[in-house]
Amino acid sequence: MDIEQARFNMIEQQIRPWEVLDATVLDVLRKVPREHFVPEDYRDLAFADIQIPIGHGEVMMEPKVEARMVQELELDGQCKVLEIGTGSGYVSALLASMAQSVVSVEIYKDLSNRAAERLAAFGIGNVILESGDASQGWPSAGGFDAILLTGSVPDIPRPFIDSLKPGGRLVAVVGTEPVMEAVRLTREGDGVVRTSLFDTLLPPLVNASAPRQFVF
Repeated sequence: MDIEQARFNMIEQQIRPWEVLDATVLDVLRKVPREHFVPEDYRDLAFADIQIPIGHGEVMMEPKVEARMVQELELDGQCKVLEIGTGSGYVSALLASMAQSVVSVEIYKDLSNRAAERLAAFGIGNVILESGDASQGWPSAGGFDAILLTGSVPDIPRPFIDSLKPGGRLVAVVGTEPVMEAVRLTREGDGVVRTSLFDTLLPPLVNASAPRQFVF
């Protein structure tokens, strides 16, 4: 397989048609080697328009979904980002390439360890990897400019909203199968503005089936 041609096709045939047009995001997608974050047994499918299993029932999202969700966070080099669900570490690497710092939380220690190895191999040093259950939020000092949930949730737990700085953005897939949608929440003053982005399906965040806490 011609890796660079496959990467080019992924961007031009899958990602751009999904309204991912931000030049910085596209540049990062070209530079971060997705193939090195994919489990070895699935390496030939690194650029395919599918979810890729990574263990424990978790998946790497389709490339177009990853790219669109990252774009919707509207990151700049000064952002402090929280990622819930490190998974393979690929999205962590994308976020780290566009932000000042990333805190990424993974409930499965083995996934976190493998992600740490992959990130270190490419010299990505601005990601703090944490292990634990972040289904109901994660402690922060001073809050976050952006939060990304890489597993679906029935609703957005209130602690995540409280962790957003003024003007901060949260992107997540909300709902239960078979009806889910990606949404962006933006904290404005004392309230939150919700924007519907696109329909998709995503495995649930572990322990996210708690009682409803925050409803729009």
